[in-house]
Amino acid sequence: MEKNYHKAYYHLERSHWWFKARLEILESLLKKKIIKSNLSNLNILNAGIATGATTTMLEKYGNVTSLEYDKDCCDFLKDVVKMDVVNGSLTELPFEDACFDLVCAFDVIEHIEDDKLAAKEIMRVLKDEGYFYLTVPAYNFLWSQHDEINHHFRRYTLDNLYKVFEEEQIMPIFKTYFNFFLFPPILAARITSRLRDKLSGKQVQQSAGSDFKMFNENDALNRLLFRLFKSENFFLKRNIPFPFGVSILIIGVKSSDRTTVM
Repeated sequence: MEKNYHKAYYHLERSHWWFKARLEILESLLKKKIIKSNLSNLNILNAGIATGATTTMLEKYGNVTSLEYDKDCCDFLKDVVKMDVVNGSLTELPFEDACFDLVCAFDVIEHIEDDKLAAKEIMRVLKDEGYFYLTVPAYNFLWSQHDEINHHFRRYTLDNLYKVFEEEQIMPIFKTYFNFFLFPPILAARITSRLRDKLSGKQVQQSAGSDFKMFNENDALNRLLFRLFKSENFFLKRNIPFPFGVSILIIGVKSSDRTTVM
């Protein structure tokens, strides 16, 4: 891991148009789909917190336990960000059964080889009627240097993401693709980048920016991209899913009767 990787990623999570728009969408849907049905503070597990921007958001709504697999990242969070964090894996959670009202994993399970084991662990630590909330990158044909740098095992479709959870007592209440409006230019850029790198023989370079340098040329363009991505919230808040996109979002509930609440 490069010495300044976590420092660079910390600033990306708080300043880049993609992270900022995604965080607003995540918080908006959290309030609409989960918080509205809970009168007291939630006991929340935020798994795979990276440099902690999502934990800062979630702390508005309850007591947050932050989990991060990467030891160097944990050290950065404790020493620099001054954020409490548990060093552990989503496939072997160091928590008792049925102890969380909500488990979040934002762009995490694509890093895990045995994603079904991660689903079992999410179900184990959730209370009955507890919620899970996760995002993942979509479509293997969008595979890029970013996936290589970040040690992804796969990208998903909605169908194969659902299959990860189908054996568990977890049912979706809302699921959708998102980052829909920017899908065409991102697809074009990925294809162009792969062809260019193949022709040039370019080696993968580890960088916190990686994929996030895309379409990041100037402030005016950044503002436009932020507004375009954020505008998807208008549809998502109204339960209107997108048919495709660069990412996938799913909110579900632990339910013994396995009745989908769509």
